[in-house]
Amino acid sequence: MFNAPRPTPTVTVWSDIGCPWATLALATLRTAIEQRNAAVDIDHRAFPLELFNAGPTPQDIVDPEIVAIASLLPELGWSCWSAPASSYPVTTLPAMAAVQAAKHPDVGGLRASDQLDAALRQAFYIDHRCISIHSVILDTARTCPDLDPVQLERQLAQGAGIAAIHHDFEQARSLPIQGSPVVETADGARHHNPGATYHWTSPPPTGFARLEHYDPQWAEDLLDQLTPGRRSEADAGAPPAGVPSRW
Repeated sequence: MFNAPRPTPTVTVWSDIGCPWATLALATLRTAIEQRNAAVDIDHRAFPLELFNAGPTPQDIVDPEIVAIASLLPELGWSCWSAPASSYPVTTLPAMAAVQAAKHPDVGGLRASDQLDAALRQAFYIDHRCISIHSVILDTARTCPDLDPVQLERQLAQGAGIAAIHHDFEQARSLPIQGSPVVETADGARHHNPGATYHWTSPPPTGFARLEHYDPQWAEDLLDQLTPGRRSEADAGAPPAGVPSRW
């Protein structure tokens, strides 16, 4: 009897590219998937902070959070913005729209979408590029092996991705989604900012973000639920996933 292949497990991540906590969670999840060689897709849903907050990407909040995370996890390779202040991304909506547009089958689907999300976060947190700019987004897309940049450019020229962001914004408000990031599985379980214990010493932007502890085991536990029995013998003896240097 023919047995149809099992569908690839999918993890939904609600986030904003300009959110350091979301970027940390995705780094951990991607590392765990890579170490296991697990067949798991990441479906990105937009949690557009600038729409929730009615304001631009707040450097005076993002930079202290980068310091808090990178001081505990320097292997991430992050640093505070060092490019000219005039080139700081005022908006992350165009970048998040491109991630949504990359889901189109002609562009590459979920895998291409996740590759672009990772590359755009590297461009912001490590390379300090202005990911608000169309040309920077397309240049970044050319580094993604499973993404067709010509098709992405065509999709973006037709406005693809923007409607998806506003749809996610409305859905995040109605569900509601607690914040950025929220990691969601098919059974409806949601985890807000998994693994991180932190606080602000006083309300931003006057205080300082302090990351007390970060436990990456949450990603291992999540994959154990999604892919029971799929971990290879080599991966079974590997240490718990940490965070990579290029995400």
